Amino acid sequence: MNEIASDAMPGPDERRSAAIAASRVEIPPYAKPAREFALVRHLLRSPTARQDLPLEGEIPGAGQDQLPVIMLDGEIHRERRTSLARFFSPKAIKDHHRAVMEATTAALMAQLRCTGRGQIDLMSMQLACDVAAAIVGLTESDKAAMARRIRLTFETSRADSLALIGPLIKKAKTIYKSLSFFWLDVKPAIRARRASPGADIISHLIELGYSERSILVDCLTYATAGMLTTREFTVMVAWYMLDRDELRAQFLAADEAAQIEILEEILRLEPVAALLYRRAEEDMTGPDGEAIKAGERFALDIRAANTDTAATGACPYAFDAERARREKVTGAWLSFGDGAHRCPGAQVALAETRVFIDALLRVPGIRLETPPNVGWCDPIGGYELHGAIVVCDRG
Repeated sequence: MNEIASDAMPGPDERRSAAIAASRVEIPPYAKPAREFALVRHLLRSPTARQDLPLEGEIPGAGQDQLPVIMLDGEIHRERRTSLARFFSPKAIKDHHRAVMEATTAALMAQLRCTGRGQIDLMSMQLACDVAAAIVGLTESDKAAMARRIRLTFETSRADSLALIGPLIKKAKTIYKSLSFFWLDVKPAIRARRASPGADIISHLIELGYSERSILVDCLTYATAGMLTTREFTVMVAWYMLDRDELRAQFLAADEAAQIEILEEILRLEPVAALLYRRAEEDMTGPDGEAIKAGERFALDIRAANTDTAATGACPYAFDAERARREKVTGAWLSFGDGAHRCPGAQVALAETRVFIDALLRVPGIRLETPPNVGWCDPIGGYELHGAIVVCDRG
């Protein structure tokens, strides 16, 4: 099946992050690459293929019961995911998160109309920060300042790559930025939630007895997953929409469900996270009957799996909003992962991106003046987009 798929004509390539990913994605020497859609999905769904995150050392002072849910497996992972599900459910989006999305988006669009000019990555970062902060409980500090701190926490500089002293500089800066985030954002939130618990993740972690250090690690995890990756995806969608008139018209004429389908197809082509990692805990059989030995480690290439013609059909690199429905595959394909560790905030990310993009495209005279610069963010293992400038009619 894969030989037939590989001989198929690939058709046009409409991806915007493919070149940077091809130059920056590296498979660790200890891991086998998994690129076929069927194999990647099988490893993500299998209960005997466990998380194999390429982390440097352990989190000091954090036992298994206080690790972020992304680092857990088995029964403790299932229990933790179940306890957190209420914060990301469709009901929570409808009853709570949607109001934050719409209020922040309205304020951002009002500012854009007032000045006639805006930078999409900064606007979308503010939205992602406001939504994630409400879910996590990071509501006791200035949101704009927190968004800047989180952005800086995951940025690198030329000094970080200097021989000999580069790693030391990078480590020192990481510690400083993390401590700034802790003292200015996380610590005030913990203090407030201890005095008056709310319907948020920090209150939940306090109830479970988490240490402040473990809560910080959880907050940094959500900052990465809930803020940075959503920001990059939102900028990518805006880039697609603002230089493709036919796609923009299709999106604005669609209902919410059809708009989500469009977003998911863009995400199939442009997954933010390039690699996921799994380790076989015991002997298992692959989707085509191949033997997988206990202890084998895999790097799952999400970009390759999402464009495997055995699953996508013809022209895998071209945008086709009806592809998922036609091929009977979950709309986002494997961009949010799959199985027990599928991203819990997937629906939140799609909902906030839809709200923002729909409002942005309806701004009178909106147009893309400067396309984004495409770079790479090592902490999230994916592309980053900066400097996209939009202009509009002032009003």
